[in-house]
Formats: sequence, structure tokens, C-alpha cells
Amino acid sequence: MELLTSYTFLIVAIGTTLLSFASGIIGTISVIKGQSLIGDAIGHATFPGIILAFMLVGVTDTLSLAVGAVIFGVIAFFFIQMITNHSKITLDGALALILSSFFGLGMALKSFVQGNPAFQNTQGIDDYIFGQAAYMLRLDVYLILIASVISLLLFIIFYHQIRIYTFDPIYSSTIGINPSLINFLVLSMTIILIAVGLKAVGAILIVNLLIAPGVIGLLWSNRFKTVIIIAGVAGAVSAFIGTYISTAFAGFPAGPSIIIVLSVFVFISMLFGRKGLVTRKFKKVRGESS
Repeated sequence: MELLTSYTFLIVAIGTTLLSFASGIIGTISVIKGQSLIGDAIGHATFPGIILAFMLVGVTDTLSLAVGAVIFGVIAFFFIQMITNHSKITLDGALALILSSFFGLGMALKSFVQGNPAFQNTQGIDDYIFGQAAYMLRLDVYLILIASVISLLLFIIFYHQIRIYTFDPIYSSTIGINPSLINFLVLSMTIILIAVGLKAVGAILIVNLLIAPGVIGLLWSNRFKTVIIIAGVAGAVSAFIGTYISTAFAGFPAGPSIIIVLSVFVFISMLFGRKGLVTRKFKKVRGESS
């Protein structure tokens, strides 16, 4: 109980739980549309934006680095669109190309900065690769809170349009819904959540917060509203448990701990969910016996 009431734990737990709840809901849209890897590509592509922002401001200021991440996330998406629309390269190929090239640029810039005596206090940059939620500050939580609230409010306001667009973009355009606008809206929410969540789980692991909760929701239900609720709750619970594990046991970073817990929930859902292997086997045996 003493751990659960400590200031450090509460700061980290509130930030990661809010982030995972919002990411679980927003990420479910991409999972249903079969575009999960877009989040992965954008997450990796934000890293050079973080380094360039640091080179401009000279300190690891959370707000400045988040702005740099957002800018490069948008640039990466437009490059993906340009490649897929004006070449014969498929979406998967474009995502792989952007992911590797942008992240490679980020790593090159990181090596340059850390090896250049003109730049001081570069230690915090590594936290944006794998995440280091233990060093989250109140400002980080405030940014996550603002990003999560904005994303969830936009999702609630445009819920019906997003739901129709997710399952039938052609029909959505015939009833006056602008697919490009909804796609941009979903992308914007995704990029914002990625940008504020990098310090918590890192550029490499952030995609799991967008994909895993949605997969869990889809394994338990076919109803869109139920799926997003399960996804949000699964993300939040995983974040809280993962944060607790990292705080209670020294040497366990919060980001990877959260992802491990999420992975365990995915595995359980694959076995015992409504569409799980054990559940389907049980229904089959029960049907044959009756």
C-alpha cells in the first residue's frame, strides 16, 4: 500500500494509464482497417524529429521534443502517401522503407550529438528509444493528459463518422462523410499520442500500445463499441500493472513491463476469448456431443 501511494508511482501510473487507455481506443481503428504498421512506421519516424528538436533547443525539454516528434510524424505519413500514390511500391514496402530510413537518420543524428562536445546533457535522449517512464515528470503527465483528452473528445464527437468510415469507406463517402478528413483525424490523434508517449515506452515499443489492446478487444467481441471499451480498459490495466512491476522490482523498466503484461493478455485472449482457440475447441466438442 505504501508503494501505491508514493508520489513517484502515482505520477508514472497516471501518465502510462491515461496514455494506454487512449492509445488502445484510437489504435483499434487502425487494427480493424488492417493498417496497424502505420503506427509502427510513424513511431520510428518521430525519432529524428526528437534529435533535431534537441539540437535546436539544447535541452531535453519534453514539449519541444514532442513538437519535433509530431512534425516528423506528419512528414513520414506524407512520404508514405506519396510513395504509395506515385509508385508501384505497396503500402507494406513504403512502411518498411520509411521506418528504416527515418529511424536510421535518427540514430545517425543521435551518434553525432552524443559525440559532439558542443551538445551537453544528452543522456535523456536514449529514453526516447526504449522509454523510461520512471523519469516522467509532472509536465509529461500533463502533456499526456491533454493529448489523451483531446484525442478521446475528437473520437466521441466523430464517433459515428469514424465507425462508418472504418467498416465501409465507400458507403461513408456516399452519405456525405469525407473519408480523407476522417483519415486525417485518426492519423492526427495517432501521431499526437505517439509523440507524448515516446518518453514512457519509447519509439520501438509505442506501436504495441496501439495494436495489442485492439487485438484483445477483437478477440472478445464483434461489436465495435464493446471492442473499443475492452481495448481501452486492457491498455489501462496493463499500464497500471506494468508500472507497479517496474516500481516494485528494481531493474524492470516500465515501458517493457507494460508491453509484457499486454502480451500476456493477448495470449490469454487468444486462448480463452470469444474467438480464442480453447473457446472454439470447446464449442466444437460441445456441438458434436449434442
